[in-house]
Amino acid sequence: MNLFEKANECLMHTYVPLPIIITHGEGSCLFDENNKKYIDFTSGIGVSSVGYNNKKLNEAILNQLNSFAHLSNIFLSTPTVKLANKLTTISKMSKVFFSNSGAEANEGALKLAKKYSYMKYGGKRNKILSLKNSFHGRTLATLTATGQDKFHKYFDPFPDGYDYVTPNSIEDFKEKLTDDVCAIIMEAIQGEGGVNLLNSNFVQEVYNVCKEKDVLIIFDEVQCGLGRTGHIFCFQEFGVEADIITLAKGLGGGLPIGAILCNEKLSNTFTPGDHGSTFGGNPVVCAGALAVLDQICNDELLSSVQAKGKFIRQTLTKSKLPLVKNIRGLGLMIGIEVSCPPDEIQKKALEKGLLILTAGKNVVRLLPPLTISEIEIKKGLAILLKCLS
Repeated sequence: MNLFEKANECLMHTYVPLPIIITHGEGSCLFDENNKKYIDFTSGIGVSSVGYNNKKLNEAILNQLNSFAHLSNIFLSTPTVKLANKLTTISKMSKVFFSNSGAEANEGALKLAKKYSYMKYGGKRNKILSLKNSFHGRTLATLTATGQDKFHKYFDPFPDGYDYVTPNSIEDFKEKLTDDVCAIIMEAIQGEGGVNLLNSNFVQEVYNVCKEKDVLIIFDEVQCGLGRTGHIFCFQEFGVEADIITLAKGLGGGLPIGAILCNEKLSNTFTPGDHGSTFGGNPVVCAGALAVLDQICNDELLSSVQAKGKFIRQTLTKSKLPLVKNIRGLGLMIGIEVSCPPDEIQKKALEKGLLILTAGKNVVRLLPPLTISEIEIKKGLAILLKCLS
């Protein structure tokens, strides 16, 4: 019985895996059981931000494992506090809460926003606004905040107090901004929704209105944050600030972690007992995340991400491929809108030794490791151009 047959027997059928078995990785490439090499333009859906078998990440993980793998939150852990300090420093935020995933980070952010508004306005504000085509997670609350009907099927009734704004429509935002709204959650680039970049004027106007009305702004940076777009945080592209930032994916470099960052206004909103996570702030994961941040939080890498992303987009544009309708994104978060099913392109690329993603109904999505080399980008693009021609 092969691995696919065994998985079919014992794993819930929530995913449709590609028909290869990965045995190891090195840098920005993965290898299957036949030692076939694949250039990786996926990085585990934006998770393996510093590539595979990264020596600094591995060393940090092993060093902490040799001390202890877990304590519990009745003790302080040095890696956990160091990571919290690092994140507050680079974000200029006040406090951090650690979770295990992006969904948990967003769930906690919604709770934080609701408690702040309850304490200040006596329960009169409890509605959350999000954007259509957004994706914020698969818990019931974050699934409700997700502005895509296809994810809502089968799971009602959902929590009350959510509404959806048309992206880049300030008129719709103002119409939905009723007196009972406490917060709006946005992705600066919608990843699962099709790599849709928000309009700068829209974000700035939302920011100004929310600041005036004390409506909290939550930026979901789970996929687009931590260097992915050539900024530490993608919302920095718009020259605005956040009340709450959520992180996950690339923060752990392959280890499960989520984080909620809040500004000074919210720093004392949560008190003991309000929120928690058994594995949140795990010392091994935090030690790994510190090694990741040490590698990606520098101007040279961020500049290279912008340059590599620009090269990919320009190469695709100049090729004038008949299947390509639109190319969009920032840095190494790129969406290619195609006129055929994107999974067909994905299968062709796989056969030729390139791993890519899809998003929405008609988008090929590229999320290479931030450390990918120019040579690997050119080789991967050569394969992709053949698949798109």
